Amino acid sequence: MRIVGIRETAIPLKSTLANSSFDFTEMTTSVVAVITDVVRNGRPVCGFAFNSTGRYACGAQMRARFIPRILSADPGSLLDDSGDNLDPTKIFNCMMRREKAGGHSERSIAIGTIEVAVWDAVAKIADKPLHVVLSERFNGGKPTEQVFCYVGGGWYWPGQTVRDLQDEMRHHLDSGYTMVKMKVGGLPLEDDVRRLEAVLEVVGSGDNLAVDANCKFGRDEALRYARALAPFNLRWFEEPCDPLDFALFSELAAHYENPLATGENLFSTPDVENLVRFGGFRAGRDVIQIDPPQAYGIGQYATTIEMLAGHGWSRASLFPHGGNQMSLAIAAGFGLGGAESYPGVFGDFGGFADDAKIENGAISLSDRPGIGFEGQARLYRIMRELAAI
Repeated sequence: MRIVGIRETAIPLKSTLANSSFDFTEMTTSVVAVITDVVRNGRPVCGFAFNSTGRYACGAQMRARFIPRILSADPGSLLDDSGDNLDPTKIFNCMMRREKAGGHSERSIAIGTIEVAVWDAVAKIADKPLHVVLSERFNGGKPTEQVFCYVGGGWYWPGQTVRDLQDEMRHHLDSGYTMVKMKVGGLPLEDDVRRLEAVLEVVGSGDNLAVDANCKFGRDEALRYARALAPFNLRWFEEPCDPLDFALFSELAAHYENPLATGENLFSTPDVENLVRFGGFRAGRDVIQIDPPQAYGIGQYATTIEMLAGHGWSRASLFPHGGNQMSLAIAAGFGLGGAESYPGVFGDFGGFADDAKIENGAISLSDRPGIGFEGQARLYRIMRELAAI
């Protein structure tokens, strides 16, 4: 058993949406195929992944360093102790050879995307859904068959009206979601409050609504928004400031009693530990939203969960960023608080399997082996063509 090839390609998202800080018109993502010599149903088993959304394609690092390291290694050194499957930890360690400490974001996304594709291959070789494999290894063998799922929306679309925003949120509720998230910070505070009030008319309680500022604010504006948002008792206030401004996060936590959320722009276990040590984040109240393919992958995510547990954090406070099949499988496998969804906004890369259904705010997991990209026809076409299978 061996990996016979690893391929990467950059694909544009082709999206015109915008948050408070930037638009996605130039955004790309790296799609990866890990090809093995294991044959099932007449085809080689291939593991797939992409580097989520919000970060550009990172193929240069993959092609220059990480793919060659894997392909030049002794194939036996990358197998588990049984010799019957790949070992993601050994493959991760192989990619990290001769890498200096720190500088995580330069390599964490490239490594994490390949590592998640390896996990897809591992689960397929085992002929099990990835969430089942992860539950066996990291959650006492208790897979979650249904995952709470909220929908990320409320973007700033060209020409959007408040009525358009309300109609969008009604559509999400009609689709089975019970909690929505909307963007703030792209308009003056007074206008954002009017948008928020209009959405609350649709979703009801603030428990059903989170807001996301996408790291827009400095100190004064972050505190001003916190004061304005406090009376609404929202589910959480996400990314109010720079993700590494732990002093400001700590100040916000001292003044804003409702939940804060961040983590999608943190790329290592030490970064997340610094957040909970110095950022004032409150176990049992606040929310951490790491994006595993962008933060060294699933194995490192397990390490981060263990670290957080040592600081009193439960898995119920963890919601992986991404809104895709990868984050869904990870949320189910580790038994996390839930996952997010981005239906219809990131082209072929948003949302879940074509037959996925949201009912009462939860999504049921499929029994497809691996991550389940095969259930997303348009995305799987890109992956299948990359692997030439």
